[in-house]
Amino acid sequence: QVALVESGGGLVQAGGSLKLSCRASGMTFDDYSMAWFRRPPGKEREGIASVNWSGSMTHYADSVKGRFTISRDNVKNTTYLQMNSLKPEDTAMYYCAADSRHSWGSIIADMDSAFNYWGQGTQVTVSS
Repeated sequence: QVALVESGGGLVQAGGSLKLSCRASGMTFDDYSMAWFRRPPGKEREGIASVNWSGSMTHYADSVKGRFTISRDNVKNTTYLQMNSLKPEDTAMYYCAADSRHSWGSIIADMDSAFNYWGQGTQVTVSS
């Protein structure tokens, strides 16, 4: 079955960088759009970045645009999230997600509803 395993989280000072990875198995990876979500403590889940099956199209939430970069390696079955210029408000549990059912346009229009496979999450804590 489909499994997504995130790694790369940790504690970092404000202004620093982290790179998250999400290794997928049990799926034909390039059939899937991939995304990163996060849930800050006490807040709702937020979709922050998505990438289409080939990596040719990406989409970002305003909160991370210009600081975070999503990418994928279809040979390694892995999606990445490079996070730069981190802020304390980026502190959250970060989740990887996958979807093969929706068009790219549908994903952009309603990211929260599009993804049906989820990883267990990796914690990112940014200290001030």
